Amino acid sequence: MNYEKLEKNLKANGFAVSHFKTGKEAAEYLNAKIDGKSVGIGGSMSIKELGLSDMLRSHNNVIWHWEGDNPKDAMQSDVYLLTPNGLSENGEIVNIDGTCNRISSALFGHPEVYYLVGSNKVKENYEEALWYAQNVVSPKNAMRLNRKTPCAVKGDKCYHCSSPESICCALSVIWRKPFGIEYCEFVVVDEELGF
Repeated sequence: MNYEKLEKNLKANGFAVSHFKTGKEAAEYLNAKIDGKSVGIGGSMSIKELGLSDMLRSHNNVIWHWEGDNPKDAMQSDVYLLTPNGLSENGEIVNIDGTCNRISSALFGHPEVYYLVGSNKVKENYEEALWYAQNVVSPKNAMRLNRKTPCAVKGDKCYHCSSPESICCALSVIWRKPFGIEYCEFVVVDEELGF
């Protein structure tokens, strides 16, 4: 990962950027920065692995469908946390979604949005970021959700299927900070997080 290139391009596109060696340091940073607010969380193995929702819950109102909350309630939160499925060093943010709660919250409505990004998500260019989102992240998520799709059954790549259980309902590519978000920060970590 060329962090200097990534930081330069994200900042040029209107995003704030912070950089940490470990996921633990990144989680502690976010836990200290977000206080006394309502916090919506998009489906994220990285956030789950780091225990960030539990940390935040001790002093924030956390809304996360993975913990039994309604994903629609997270759409009204002050802060939204998510991870991209892929991110290019040029600053292109790739997300593939089934319910599309992450995509909608990444685009509009929250005063603050934070992306937690492990080094495994950062790719040299858009094509590689999209390939990773389609052929690594989506099959692993389909497997995790026990979907009956070719990618979940074989676990190797995207088959561009039209299965009714497909979790690939929408693709978003964000080039610049959307006008509908007041503050958006990328918290980049030098470790692999999630998938």
